[in-house]
Amino acid sequence: MGIDKNKVQQLLERVRREVDDGLLPSIQVALAFQGEIIAEEAYGTVDNKPASLDHRYCFFSATKPMVASVIWQLMAEGKIDVNEPVVTYFPEFSGSGDEWKAAITVEQAMLHTAGFPMAPLGPPTWADRVTRVEKMNSWRIDWQPGSRYIYHSTAAHWVLAELIDRLTGHDYRDELHNRVTDPLGLPRLLGVGQDDQSGIATLVGVGEEATADEIEAVFGIREIPDNGVTESLLMNFNQPANREVGVPGGGAFGRARDLAMFYQELLHNRHGVWDAAILADVTGNVRNSLLDPMQIPANRTLGLVQAGDDGYA
Repeated sequence: MGIDKNKVQQLLERVRREVDDGLLPSIQVALAFQGEIIAEEAYGTVDNKPASLDHRYCFFSATKPMVASVIWQLMAEGKIDVNEPVVTYFPEFSGSGDEWKAAITVEQAMLHTAGFPMAPLGPPTWADRVTRVEKMNSWRIDWQPGSRYIYHSTAAHWVLAELIDRLTGHDYRDELHNRVTDPLGLPRLLGVGQDDQSGIATLVGVGEEATADEIEAVFGIREIPDNGVTESLLMNFNQPANREVGVPGGGAFGRARDLAMFYQELLHNRHGVWDAAILADVTGNVRNSLLDPMQIPANRTLGLVQAGDDGYA
């Protein structure tokens, strides 16, 4: 299988159109194949300067698979069984005797079926492990775990981060870098220190909120379900202290090539970062086929999303 250079060029032209049409201030794009970057470009402006390949962007939810990938390693090491309740490893999570909460498994947290999609944990609470644990202890469960799929924008991955802390004895941000990104030759992506934030693109709001008619034309429903993520919440990532926190559900920062090379490793595992059998399971075994609010199957593996069969992937 080779690379069609004409199609690559068409892709780059389509990406650039987002900037040329004024829809986005800048874009950085990278395409990788067989373990190598074969195309990368940057378009637009970042903080009033031409966008470059050295600029770093917030990965938002593309952070989630990286954090999950540490859990995969802990599975291989026999340190965690995802079928076990979270409280097996994190007793304080149970709160005040909530039976549903005490029954939530690690797997359900990774599949977004745990039942606490909008559980709050933001600044300044998220900057301190003690206050994070206290907050997670107070969370309430909205439905029986495993019975529904609602995307957990940030909450579930705070639980995974705490599990990593407890099972390794080290900070989850350091574990991600030492176990995954550094062996892959990638820079530190999660928990970027305040003295290492030059070149991170400032987040800006663009566009206008979609009307009900516009939403229906695209998704077939007239209202996007509230997931607790607001523009003002996202803008918190413009603060150096919040970038340093390393929000495990959406706070990694890096270049497009860093993200592309992480996914190349998921495909090829050339550095042997993950156990081969576990990697095959977490990339190929769909464990959550529940319908989302738009009545589309979730297609969730243990930390990833599989492409559907609608021909649009």
